Amino acid sequence: MNRCKWCNLKNPLYIKYHDEEWGTLKLDDDYLFEMLLLESFQAGLSWECILNKREQFRAAYDQFDNRKISCYDDKKIEALQENKGIIRNRRKIEASVKNAKVFMEIQKEYGSFAHYLKTFTNDVILYEFDKTTNDLSDKLSSDLKKRGMTFVGSTIIYSFLQAIGIINSHEPGCFLYQRG
Repeated sequence: MNRCKWCNLKNPLYIKYHDEEWGTLKLDDDYLFEMLLLESFQAGLSWECILNKREQFRAAYDQFDNRKISCYDDKKIEALQENKGIIRNRRKIEASVKNAKVFMEIQKEYGSFAHYLKTFTNDVILYEFDKTTNDLSDKLSSDLKKRGMTFVGSTIIYSFLQAIGIINSHEPGCFLYQRG
């Protein structure tokens, strides 16, 4: 079975992620927050590195419960910084707390983060590959930054949109490739 070139065929976690999750539309707010948090930690690193640590992140970050994360204090941030199972970059950890708060503000304003995203996408799935940003990721990134989020540059947001299936980037030749 042919897959996208980036999928490391020696890593069963990566194969499962590629085959069952990446590019599949999923707009559940809990999942959206998890992917946004993980993508923000990816900045400067590979997705495979983050994926390999996903379960440790899940345990360290209260199952990605944005309400709990938004209340993390300095003691919890320090504990996360000491956790060898996750990425221990203090700026990214602090951003995760701040971003959880902004995420909740968006949920309150729009009813859900998914509804917020729909104001940018109009329920349209984009089919494109070999890109790292586009107009959608530029606009969404800009709005999230205006609202106070950090580590949400256009490239990170593009990756997030690919992960949650708003952008389908499976390559021609991949068994999951689709044309728009």
